[in-house]
Amino acid sequence: MIEERARDGSGAVVRPGEIWAWAMYDFANSGYTTVVLTAIFNAYFVSVIAGGAAWATFAWTASLSLSYALVIVTAPLIGAYADLRANKKQLLLFTTAGCVLGTAALALAGPGDLAIAVLCVVVSNFFFCTGSDLIAAFLPELAGGKDLGKVSGWGWSLGYIGGLITLGACLAYVTWAQAAGQTAAQFVPATMLITAGIFALASLPTFVMLRERALPQAPVSGMSLASAAFARLAKTLRHAARYRDLRRFLLCIVFYQAGVQTVITLAAIYAEQAMGFRTTDTLVLVLVVNVTAALGAFTFGNVQDRFGHVPTIAVTLAGWIATVLIAWVADTRPIFWIAANLAGLCLGASQSAGRALVAYLSPKSRRAEFFGLWGLATNLSSILGPITYGAVSWVSQGNHRLAMLITGGFFVLGLLILHGVDERRGRRAALDQA
Repeated sequence: MIEERARDGSGAVVRPGEIWAWAMYDFANSGYTTVVLTAIFNAYFVSVIAGGAAWATFAWTASLSLSYALVIVTAPLIGAYADLRANKKQLLLFTTAGCVLGTAALALAGPGDLAIAVLCVVVSNFFFCTGSDLIAAFLPELAGGKDLGKVSGWGWSLGYIGGLITLGACLAYVTWAQAAGQTAAQFVPATMLITAGIFALASLPTFVMLRERALPQAPVSGMSLASAAFARLAKTLRHAARYRDLRRFLLCIVFYQAGVQTVITLAAIYAEQAMGFRTTDTLVLVLVVNVTAALGAFTFGNVQDRFGHVPTIAVTLAGWIATVLIAWVADTRPIFWIAANLAGLCLGASQSAGRALVAYLSPKSRRAEFFGLWGLATNLSSILGPITYGAVSWVSQGNHRLAMLITGGFFVLGLLILHGVDERRGRRAALDQA
């Protein structure tokens, strides 16, 4: 039962309604990744906005890479600032508004409107990523060590349900629009408005019910707030040796998330270019994968608390390697469907387990700051993976199978680095510095 087992870092039982409100943000923002980055707008960007040019996939990945680069620069500072002011919720409201408006503005991009599309993608994805870092920093305030995996898993599984509902609404509209003879240039913009609207509405419980438990911390005497935030970040980096397991896991994240982010942002493009899927085929595929991803997040969220975070992540990385190999050799749709659903299970599990392990290894007084470092690692991976895929597909004249095979190498590297992470030692270091 949630009432019995979900406890915050002080050991106090957290109200189930507040955990639900926190998880509803995952529900709300998952529509953005599902519709914009995974299923609809990415393929639309390549085939319609960029006209299917040889450089189109690279242009898409480069646009995302620019937004992730901006996040890398700002995430640690925002995290340190949020710790000092204890205003994660206020910052989250600002980033949510930015992502919702940026997503709605994607509706303005039609055939040939490359500049508008790139600008709106960069803006909306920047605010999405920053908001994801901020909502994740609430996790250690809602769950103690033994409940981190479970609560994180609830969030991710509810998130995939949110992505499923948003994509389902878009699929219903696309099916109607295609039956009415509309083209992608007519119906895709409407799906951006649908996605933005659901994000705004579904995030309301988070802002009504979620509490800010952290207390403001006094900046160093004689320093501005910004200077104090930079000073805190510099101190964290200088003393990184105290958190060597967290540091190693963040490096692990850079590589294995490079593979994960490649799959998320290029799945629809691969399905269309390598497997010949149509828009409706891809939407149905992603709908089913969201179900398996929700199951993976919920199931592994419970398993990792009993068997350990590191072993759980190791199993998911092995599953990712198998997924890439199956997708690479797939020459029929049934085989590709197997790879896609295995990817869904691994996606939900690896995302949930990774966030929980960062929380487990983070000292109490620097939660938002360390989740800023987590955001730095994940967003660096979001540059490394997709831009590698885009470059390989461009250089190889559209060989998406080769690009997918190279993506598998990121999971192999992540698994090798993970081998040196000792979660018990890392947890002791976090508690010593709490």
